[in-house]
Amino acid sequence: MGQDDGLELARARYGLFAVVLSNLAITGVAIFGVWRLDGDKAVIVSVLTAAFTAVSSMTTAYLGIKAVSNTARAMALRDTRAPEPTETPASPPAQRTP
Repeated sequence: MGQDDGLELARARYGLFAVVLSNLAITGVAIFGVWRLDGDKAVIVSVLTAAFTAVSSMTTAYLGIKAVSNTARAMALRDTRAPEPTETPASPPAQRTP
């Protein structure tokens, strides 16, 4: 495992930690807000919808960015390897004139 692999592992761990912590904070604020609203159903639905949207957007953004990052890294590593020799196509046969 090289230094780059360790860096990628740290980025993945801390990125996931940040997303989970943010989702927990959003959930906590939504629960507190619902608790303080004392049964106003329209506002409770609005708060829960906003919280669900925020959590799903945060999680989807993290997973999307991570997927693109992994794909780009794999492509970059593939391009840095030594290219495989390719066979050159045979030259066309010389045309004979009658």
